Amino acid sequence: MSDLYPPTPPLDSAEHRAFRDTVRRFVADEITPHHADWERAGQVPRALWRRAGELGLLCLTVPEAYGGAGVDFGFSAIVVEEMARAGATGPLFYLHSDIVAPYLLHYGSEAHKREWLPRMARGEVIGAIGMTEPEAGSDLASIHTRAEADGDHWRINGRKIFISNGQLADLVLLAAKTDPTRGAGGVSLLLVDADRPGFVRGRRLDKLGMHAQDTSELFFDDLRVPRDRLLGEPGAGFRYMMAELPQERLLVAITAVAAMEAAVEWTRDHVRQRHAFGAPLADKQVVRHRLADLHATTLVARSFLNDCLARHIAGGLDTATASVAKFWCTEMQFSVLDQCLQLFGGYGYMREYPIARAWADARVQRIYGGTTEIMKEIVARSLLGRETPAAGSR
Repeated sequence: MSDLYPPTPPLDSAEHRAFRDTVRRFVADEITPHHADWERAGQVPRALWRRAGELGLLCLTVPEAYGGAGVDFGFSAIVVEEMARAGATGPLFYLHSDIVAPYLLHYGSEAHKREWLPRMARGEVIGAIGMTEPEAGSDLASIHTRAEADGDHWRINGRKIFISNGQLADLVLLAAKTDPTRGAGGVSLLLVDADRPGFVRGRRLDKLGMHAQDTSELFFDDLRVPRDRLLGEPGAGFRYMMAELPQERLLVAITAVAAMEAAVEWTRDHVRQRHAFGAPLADKQVVRHRLADLHATTLVARSFLNDCLARHIAGGLDTATASVAKFWCTEMQFSVLDQCLQLFGGYGYMREYPIARAWADARVQRIYGGTTEIMKEIVARSLLGRETPAAGSR
């Protein structure tokens, strides 16, 4: 990683360090030289996913029997960290590998696993998750997309928005109401092939940041999928989503802390080199003390994140703690990056500087995966012994 933020437990074994070197080389060789072009194009090439698959960087926690590496979540965390530190927000590998794939692994049939997971691990199939709707963001129980039984098929009608990997996805894990009379108990998950008639990709959305990451609207117009494309039990979708969301929120927190570490390093280097009034900025006490504050906040965030990682790897990360990690780390990320940008002065506002791109990319972290406000409500209700609200994904 760096002299400021070297690897620490639980990500500092010899195996973790060797793997980190592989990921870092991949990012430096295959992503960084091309990322600006991908930002202009609005998405990354499919070939990058296949290359990541060739190097064994996808679906790391998936067992070897289904094409994965069968390693612990710490290896996934390393991929997320190295991508975030390099500002590589275009290829959203963790959505594919650590959000979509676990649903298949945990709730899919044997046929589902053998059909999709090996191809996902090779980067031949790109996954997305379809939860958010124009009128149902964090409130997943209020989705309107319907899947009605139609003989030996499900007939799907509805619309999703803010779908990451939406333009490239071959497989969409879709949340839909199979019984609209039952509220959250009527939500099911279906596996939707993107090449089926009635599956329509909408426009690529023009975002504030993450310009190389394809985020789209998706439409379903009498889309028919076989009945065996239901994931798990009918009506169990909401329960499945609640079980999987802690890992998603931890992934967002990992991204946030890694981006903070990179920003503090960039800022340290800048204030050493940049002169004002005949001396380096680092000679100004106010700058030094600001940098010390930013470093301290980042160290605290890393310590908390590592504790959450250790709990998760051991199988003990609860929903409330994951929600704290998600909202606190992303709030601290935006604060740290904003202050770092300030120390760059006018240069910080120029997109040619990584701090400007990282600042813009960071803003969505407080929204997707469940907004800060929803995360705080989950934590508060946990503290008070009340029912957790229906808080959602991307």
